[in-house]
Amino acid sequence: MSTLRTVKTVIPAQKVNMGGHLLDQPLPAQGMDYVDPFLLIHHWESTLPGGQHQRDVGVGPHPHRGFSPVTFVYKGNVEHRDSLGNNAIVSEGGTQWMFAGRGITHSERQGRDLAENGGEVEFIQFWVNAPSDKKMEQAFYKPISKEDTPLVEGPKSKIWVVSGEFNGTKGAAPTYSPQTLLRGELEAGGEVTIPLPKNYNALLYLLDGGLVASGKELRRKDMAVFYNDGEEIRITASENTRFMLLSGEPLNEAVMSYGPFVMTNETEILEALRDSQMGKMGVLIEEFN
Repeated sequence: MSTLRTVKTVIPAQKVNMGGHLLDQPLPAQGMDYVDPFLLIHHWESTLPGGQHQRDVGVGPHPHRGFSPVTFVYKGNVEHRDSLGNNAIVSEGGTQWMFAGRGITHSERQGRDLAENGGEVEFIQFWVNAPSDKKMEQAFYKPISKEDTPLVEGPKSKIWVVSGEFNGTKGAAPTYSPQTLLRGELEAGGEVTIPLPKNYNALLYLLDGGLVASGKELRRKDMAVFYNDGEEIRITASENTRFMLLSGEPLNEAVMSYGPFVMTNETEILEALRDSQMGKMGVLIEEFN
């Protein structure tokens, strides 16, 4: 018989200023640098006023190395361009999956129509560490639309399987370490039980509404981190709610990060800085209409 996991801690997201954008950050938090292999979670909600040029919204070209920056789009859209020649717009319900590998330069902006006409924007970006022996693999980018994200529906519940497996349904995103990444919606009174391997670290982040996880009440923008003491997480919605569950096998490796680079030691960080300055992570020249 499967046992339920218990909640280790509940962490309310903190406001942080990133380049002039005010974001909610549940991870890292005071006393918790990361939940291996998950390093960072940023939740951004905003309303674009319209009348802007696309070059003036979002984030311009910047490099990454050594991990996967992943974006779940909830409202609006994100247009991705990168030094590998990829250019794609991911809209509501979709996922922007990028593996930075040995190096990539990309930009993340809202689409031209959204910049010009205005509208709501909401997305979550989280960073997934890569195993040390995979950090210098070739970078890749995979846009996943809502329609291409497998959906498991139940009474008052919708679970989109981004990666891993849930109820026999496999996700769409490839990973370099075992993970189960889910986007969920529950109506008030809805309940879902999520089976997970006992060795997976797991966290649950609540975008809005309210729910009870393993007897602990969570409110809007709370993150619950679970003990590895069971094989299931049971979630009951106290009101209509949206959440995401990030779980995965811990890498148990050293983590050294500096800005957009995540490696295992200081020497590798210095090499990343050098390679970026020398243009070895690619060059992205954006062109706007």
